[in-house]
Amino acid sequence: MRSESHMLQAARHQAILEMVQKERIVKVSDLADALKVSAMTVRRDIEALSDTGLLERIHGGAKILGDAGTHEPGFELKSTQFTAEKQAIAAVAAGSVSEGMAVGLSAGTTTWALAQELVKGPAITVVTNSIRTAEIFYRSTIVNAKTEVILIGGQRTASDALVGPVATQALKSMNLDVTFLGVHGMDPQAGFSTPNVLEAETDRAFLASSRKLVVVADHSKWGIQGISSIAALEDADELVTDPGLGQKAQAILAESVRRLRIAPLAPAT
Repeated sequence: MRSESHMLQAARHQAILEMVQKERIVKVSDLADALKVSAMTVRRDIEALSDTGLLERIHGGAKILGDAGTHEPGFELKSTQFTAEKQAIAAVAAGSVSEGMAVGLSAGTTTWALAQELVKGPAITVVTNSIRTAEIFYRSTIVNAKTEVILIGGQRTASDALVGPVATQALKSMNLDVTFLGVHGMDPQAGFSTPNVLEAETDRAFLASSRKLVVVADHSKWGIQGISSIAALEDADELVTDPGLGQKAQAILAESVRRLRIAPLAPAT
C-alpha cells in the first residue's frame, strides 16, 4: 500500500489544481501516479475541490472550471495525450477500409493516427480538411502510388483543420464511402461536438457526403461538450473507442450508436 502521509491534503489540492490548470482535463490515474497516492484519495480530493467550485468533476477525472465548449487545445498538445489509446483505435478503424474506397478524414489527432495506419493499407482516395493528415500521405515513402489525397481548403483552426464555407462547399460535390470523424466531446445530450462553430459546419458536410459515419474518439472525450454539436450519438454507424471508457458510458453508447467497438490496448512492455 502506498504511503500517503508525506503529502498533506492542502498540498495535494494545490498540486491537483495546478495540473488541471495546465492540462485542462486530467485522469484520476494520472493524478494518483503524480501524487503517489491512491485513486480513492484522488477521487475524494476532486470531490472536495468540486464542492468548493475550484474545478469540475467528470467521469474518471477532473477538468478546469468553466472550460467551455469554446476552448480548443492546439494540435501539438493533443498529439501527446492518450497516444496508446489513439493508436489502438486507429488500428481497429483501419481494418474496415478496403481497396478503392473514397475515405473522408476529418481533422484531429485520432484521425491523424488513423492516417498513419492507412498509408500501410490498400490504395484509396482520401478526402481531408486536415493539413497534418494530408502530410502523412504526401511524405510517406510506403504509400501506394495509386492512393489519391484531396486536401480541402479553408480557414485554419488551432487544431490545424481547414474549415468554413470554402471547405463546406467543396464537400457538397463529394460522394464518400465512409467518413472517419474525430471529435472534441461526446455526450448524451450534446452528441458529438467541437469547440469551433465553423469546424462543426464542415464536419456536418463530411457526414452529408458519406454513406457511413465512423467516429473515432478515446475515452477522455466522454462527458465533454463543445459549443457546437456535429451530430447526435444515434447518427454514428460505428464508434471506435478504448477500454478506458467506463461501463456506464459504454452502456449508453451501445444503446445509441449502431455499433460500439472497443479497441484493445497493446500490452505494456
